[in-house]
Amino acid sequence: MRPHLPVAVVMTLAVAACASPRTPDLSLPQAFEAQPGAPGAVALDQWWTAFNEPELTTLVEQALAANTDVRTAAARLQEVRAQRNSAILSLFPQGDATGSARRTDTEQLSGTEVNIPGFSTGGVSEAYSANFNVSWELDLFGRSLTAARGANADVAAQRFAYEGTRAAIAAQVADSWFQARGLAIQLADAQETARIQRALYDLATKRAQAGLSASSEPDRVAGDLAQAEAQVAGLEAELQAQRRALLILTGRVAEPTANIAAAPVVGALPPVPATIPGDLLARRPDVREAQTRVRVAAARQDIAERAFLPTFNLTPGVGWQRQEQPGFFSESWNWSLGGTVTQPILSIPRLLADLKAENARTEQAVINYERVVQTAFGEAEGALVRLQADRRRVTLLTDGEVRAARAYEAARLGYARGLTDLQTALSAEQSWRATRTQLTSAQVQALRRTVQAYRALGGGWNPDRPSPLAKAR
Repeated sequence: MRPHLPVAVVMTLAVAACASPRTPDLSLPQAFEAQPGAPGAVALDQWWTAFNEPELTTLVEQALAANTDVRTAAARLQEVRAQRNSAILSLFPQGDATGSARRTDTEQLSGTEVNIPGFSTGGVSEAYSANFNVSWELDLFGRSLTAARGANADVAAQRFAYEGTRAAIAAQVADSWFQARGLAIQLADAQETARIQRALYDLATKRAQAGLSASSEPDRVAGDLAQAEAQVAGLEAELQAQRRALLILTGRVAEPTANIAAAPVVGALPPVPATIPGDLLARRPDVREAQTRVRVAAARQDIAERAFLPTFNLTPGVGWQRQEQPGFFSESWNWSLGGTVTQPILSIPRLLADLKAENARTEQAVINYERVVQTAFGEAEGALVRLQADRRRVTLLTDGEVRAARAYEAARLGYARGLTDLQTALSAEQSWRATRTQLTSAQVQALRRTVQAYRALGGGWNPDRPSPLAKAR
């Protein structure tokens, strides 16, 4: 019985050390506090088409095909798939064929020459050999299946990372696009402000020349005109830089910025589909990746547990030899069948330490899964709440801009007819422009917040569609 005692001890230690990943805490509220939109309002997998902007759709498609981050993620996915295949193939019998050949020409310079067959001291001798040796670990305890399961989970996790990169790039392109549109609107507003200031300057100059107002009024307007023209120059530079950023995102670095036609208009806000927090577990690629990383860690934990069990290896082989010497010839072949059994004994403390480390890594993966789920809920809830506030802000500022524009027009006509002074006209104009600037900013912010909401809800990919790189498996 004593020879079997170490195995029994090892089996006992292995069973005692075994641990499984705990169930993660994924408790979420039943619904989001802010819930704009309606069920089925937008297809989340291609949410950018909901804006009805053909140029935006084209830019997103170009970025998904040519962006360096997307291409890097695709290459990484192919790498992990190749590593998975290599890991699985290593579980099958391994062996290589070897061959050798040697020719020796011996010429005796002194002494007594021996010419006995098989013992000649001179002449030509030749030797040839060929061998094929195989090594195969018998999978009696499921190590191979566990390793294959972990490798497949690693590929799945990388696939979700790839999809997450694509979703992030699509959102980044749309966000940059709406920033460019916002800058174009601000530039158009600044140009309009400069035009109005120029008209007021001409009007103030004529009134001063006619003696209808103080001569200092044109100088007062000239200062505001200079500020407006300076703002135009700054916005032109910002818009050009934003266009260049879009070209870089889409892989069109060599093209001129004029190829991005960001029109100074704000489109309508598309509705965000109604959803529940639990949908994030299936829709968000980062959540799916974190979930799969738990499976990867669990597989490695399982392998560390099975390291306490015996390892059985078969080592069959076959060989051929041929030797020729003056007066002697020999040719033979052989085959062999051997095996080894390895049972950890003195390495048990190290294996226990390795298992504890894997248990800790698995716990980290579970905690990270919980963190990613909580972060996803926070991002989605925050994006929806802020979007709801942005929509209300746009509604209020739209009405305020109409009233401010009406007030400015009345003040401008009153100044032209001499019924009001310059300060009243300038104050009304500044109030209108400020309200219009806030409205434009709110509209652009609402568009960008809509993009954030789509991404936070897991938009940008179809969870039910196989990976586009599935053929690379």
